[in-house]
Amino acid sequence: MAAFLYRLGRFSFRRRRLVALLWVVVLAACAFAAAKAPAAPEDGFSMPGTEAQKAFDLLDQRFPGGNSNAADARIVFVAPEGQKVTAGPNKAAIEKIVADVANGDQVKGALDPFKMAGAVSKDGTTAYSTVSYDVENVDLTDATTNALKDAAEKGRDAGLTVELGGSALLPEGELGGTTELVGVAAAAVVLLITFGSLVAAGLPLLTAIIGIGVGVGSIVAIGMSTTTTILALMLGLAVGIDYALFIVSRYRTERTEGHDAEEAVARAVGTAGSAVVFAGLTVFIALAGLSVVGIPVLTKMGLAAASTVVIAVLVAVTLLPALLGFFHDAVLPRTQRKGSKGSKGSGGRRAGDGRPGLGTRWARFVIRRPLAVLVLGVLGLGLISVPMLDLQLGMPGDESKSTSTTQRRAYDALADGFGPGFNGPLTVVVDAKTAEDPKAAAARAAKLLTATDGIVATTPPAFNEAGDTAVLTAVPSTGPSSADTTDLVHTIRDEARDLKSETGAKMLVTGTTAVNIDVSQKVNDALLPYLALVVGLAFLLLMVVFRSLLVPLKAALGFLLSVAAAFGTVVAVFQWGWLADALGVEQTGPVMSMTPIFLIGVVFGLAMDYEVFLVTRMREAYVHGERPGEAIVTGFRHSARVVGAAAVIMIAVFAGFIGMSESMIKMMGLGLASAVFFDAFVVRMTIVPAVLALLGDRAWWLPKWLARVVPQVDVEGEKLGHGGPSAPASEPAPDPVRA
Repeated sequence: MAAFLYRLGRFSFRRRRLVALLWVVVLAACAFAAAKAPAAPEDGFSMPGTEAQKAFDLLDQRFPGGNSNAADARIVFVAPEGQKVTAGPNKAAIEKIVADVANGDQVKGALDPFKMAGAVSKDGTTAYSTVSYDVENVDLTDATTNALKDAAEKGRDAGLTVELGGSALLPEGELGGTTELVGVAAAAVVLLITFGSLVAAGLPLLTAIIGIGVGVGSIVAIGMSTTTTILALMLGLAVGIDYALFIVSRYRTERTEGHDAEEAVARAVGTAGSAVVFAGLTVFIALAGLSVVGIPVLTKMGLAAASTVVIAVLVAVTLLPALLGFFHDAVLPRTQRKGSKGSKGSGGRRAGDGRPGLGTRWARFVIRRPLAVLVLGVLGLGLISVPMLDLQLGMPGDESKSTSTTQRRAYDALADGFGPGFNGPLTVVVDAKTAEDPKAAAARAAKLLTATDGIVATTPPAFNEAGDTAVLTAVPSTGPSSADTTDLVHTIRDEARDLKSETGAKMLVTGTTAVNIDVSQKVNDALLPYLALVVGLAFLLLMVVFRSLLVPLKAALGFLLSVAAAFGTVVAVFQWGWLADALGVEQTGPVMSMTPIFLIGVVFGLAMDYEVFLVTRMREAYVHGERPGEAIVTGFRHSARVVGAAAVIMIAVFAGFIGMSESMIKMMGLGLASAVFFDAFVVRMTIVPAVLALLGDRAWWLPKWLARVVPQVDVEGEKLGHGGPSAPASEPAPDPVRA
């Protein structure tokens, strides 16, 4: 691996104009494809195999032309204070607005609230109209959506409060915001402080921007949703900066060792580049592994984010060495830049000369008191993880949006006028094809629903033309994200068994609320298998990298501590409301069901990043004959500053997404920022050296029979010797473990 990357780095350096031109062409092609791509669809929650999805499929089959995926909208009217919507002027204005909307293009129908049962609240202050369209929301034209918004404005001009909801109003995509720009600016400051050179600080930012340009452009071009694109942008930007940071840092170190620019680039890509490749591979495994969950939208998110990581790795090992060829001296500190013009050996002060750095002093402190540091670190993360015990999963809808959005205000108006359950009605499908008397079976289903505790209203059965399938709507007494509503859905499904035994008809529960409940259940069921798969594969990969059994085991256990603390932070903010106002969380509630499993995938990959970057330098020192404690200090002396800077950059980038309005993006931003902090500074820089100090030589133990099976990948660059793979390399130092 190291030899191959060494040659790749040297080739990129020598053919820097060609390599840079190729990446510019790729970036331009992706940007052109993205600009020509149609509007991305909103993420749907197709759930193969679940009852809710089976019911949707049945509706499409038995009600041809109905199109259960077609767009819809709700226009909510609220009368001025002290008035009713049924008053003459208000009623006339509402009827006029609904009639105008019904005559619009792509509109299948708009129901007059005064001619539809239950569309006016009991107190007469609120009414709503349901608008159905012939096409799905992504196929709605701007003229259609503008007509809907114009109708709302006409109602407001008439003195009414008018708000809009439904799938016809696609969320406005945000591919960045002011807070994210602040995050990137913070990353630039950290890079400048770390390197002391504008060019050295700018190269990681430039390569990261090119990488996410290619990655996000590709994702937009193939029609991925806005949420998927934002998650890919978030991760691609963070790892792109970090991977380049490690290689640039190693390049500068190689220059201090006396190597010329070309040799330093080749060796930096061969050593730090090897760590980048394996770190990227762990992230890829974690994200691509999301496909085993069986949720299509989660699979898309995982594969899209994984692709941006792959691109970030390719940029780091090809484009970055090419750019270093253009700025081989400009990335060096000013004092070293002067020395680089002289002899090969005048590269400046060697790493480790002079006063010990903060990383060295911290490592020495930890190895002197490893047990106390280990206990304090574990107890601290355990305390932060306590809120995780109250983790509740759900699929927050419009109620989780900002009150500045019309969807949230429409949700609140309907809840006030008709009750909280009105925003999450249940669609009940009665498949009476095998029943002797379909009408009697549907009537029995309606009776069961009406008698069920928690149901406040039920519509009469509506049959299809064949008369073998009926649809009913049941309105719960509780909101769509309430645990009581989840229990209610399970109760109705239990009653379906009684209906089948009595009449032979099947009763299926679907609708947005039921689909969300099924999504949460499927994610819960998949968490442990997914965790086992990802941790197992990464354990094998890290065993190859470190040629050890205990180091990968320690890495996996440390990850569990990090992710538990991150979950505790998310629950404390989004469920319990701690610091909610400061972070812009306007409504507490359940954690979005897909957030934990996606967070696990991303955090595991990033945790292994820091493990690889930090511990490979320790193993490199150990293989060269240093004692275990000395190897820990050496690893910190070479890597702690860079790993710390990388962690701060990731925290800044992820924290920038907390300011966005999309609920899942906000949760992921907070979860990832906190997870990186806990993992980098508590686990990798505190618990890891403490554990390695306690284990001593045993940390690097690998059974002899397994050592013969595990391949040698040479992440430390042993085979590079002193003159690269093409020169006669000196005999590698013997592995003290084997000795």
